[in-house]
Amino acid sequence: MKKSSYISKNVIRRLPRYLRKLDELAASGVERISSGELGSQMGLTPSQIRQDFSCFGEFGQQGYGYNVAALREQIAHILGMDRSYSVILIGAGRIGQSLIENFSFSHYGFRLLGAFEIRKELVGTEIAGVTIADAETQRDFIRDNQVDIAILSTNKDHAQSVAEELIDCGIRSIWNFTDADLDPGDSGCIIENIHFSDSLLALSYYLTEKE
Repeated sequence: MKKSSYISKNVIRRLPRYLRKLDELAASGVERISSGELGSQMGLTPSQIRQDFSCFGEFGQQGYGYNVAALREQIAHILGMDRSYSVILIGAGRIGQSLIENFSFSHYGFRLLGAFEIRKELVGTEIAGVTIADAETQRDFIRDNQVDIAILSTNKDHAQSVAEELIDCGIRSIWNFTDADLDPGDSGCIIENIHFSDSLLALSYYLTEKE
């Protein structure tokens, strides 16, 4: 499989969409699908789909289309779902608790190793089988365990300082739910800033334009 030297962010953002659609197709008993059929169901053109996949190699066969199970496996590999990346959560407030209870980490190939919280009244409590540990122990935990990703759902005002501490501990990537845009400096740490308001405001824009 020959990978393109440059892959746009738009292509990368579409890969999870392909994955979800392929999961739906597999659950419905669909074994193969053409780029035209896939595009029709996803609101994309067949040429767009072929261009996206060509960034990573040739997946389909002319006249046959795509094998749903095989394509799903290839996209999962591209997304690193077979690498079993380890995850910890920092901040077990409402957002953190909701992620623990509702996000299927294992389905996407991630291992949630632990969760940490500064508020003493939450330390020691259990959420969906995960015992909340004291934030004071997180540095030692990271040192003693290989942790690939930290999920940050702390108070916005402390987000940058907590992120810097995590980076100093060797964390290579942060999934940031604090509503603050974090600056990794020159650390090389990969940060995905999640702002819940973004999609709602985009929806508001389209609604406004339509009216």
